[in-house]
Amino acid sequence: MSHSPASHTEEQKLIRLYKQTGNMEYAGKLFNNYMHLVYGVCLKYLKNREESQDAVMQVFEKLTESLKKHEVENFKSWLYVLSKNHCLMKLRSKKYQSERTSMDISEVNMENTLMMHHNNEPPLEDDLSRLEKCIEELHIEQKQCVQLFYLESKSYKEIELLTRFELKKVKSYIQNGKRNLKNCMERKSE
Repeated sequence: MSHSPASHTEEQKLIRLYKQTGNMEYAGKLFNNYMHLVYGVCLKYLKNREESQDAVMQVFEKLTESLKKHEVENFKSWLYVLSKNHCLMKLRSKKYQSERTSMDISEVNMENTLMMHHNNEPPLEDDLSRLEKCIEELHIEQKQCVQLFYLESKSYKEIELLTRFELKKVKSYIQNGKRNLKNCMERKSE
C-alpha cells in the first residue's frame, strides 16, 4: 500500500541528523512514514476530515519543535502521543472555551501517557476532572514519582536522584500510584 516505515535504526539516524542540522527534510521523512497514523488519530478524536487534515499539519509543526527538545526512543509511539495530545487539547479548548477549568496541561499529558502504556485499561480520557481528583488523592510520594515518570518522562534512576528515594521505593511508588489511580478512576466512574 504505502511505503514501508523506516527501521528503528534508520529512524534514530534521521532523528539524530535532524537534531544536528535542523534540516526539515529529515523530519519530513520521519513524519511521512506515519502520516496515515496521525490522520487516523486526528479523525478518531476530531471526527471531521477537514479539521483532521489541518491537525496533521499542526502535528508536523509541533514535531519539528518537540523533536529538538526530547530524546525519542520509539518514534511511532512518541508521535502517536503527540498527535493524541494535540487533538485532545483542540477538543478541550473548544469544549471549555466558555467554562473555566483548573485542569493542568500536564495532567492531560499524563493521561495520554497512561493510555499509551496501558492499552488494556479503560480509556482514561473519558473524564479529565476525575483523573485530576484522583491524582490529588495519591500519597505525596506516589504523586511525586508518578508525575516525574509519566509527565516528565524521567527514568527510575533520575527519579531516585531527584527525590532521594531508594530505587526500589521509586519503582514501588510508581507501581502503587498507577494502581491507585486506576482504582480511583473506576470508583469515581460508578
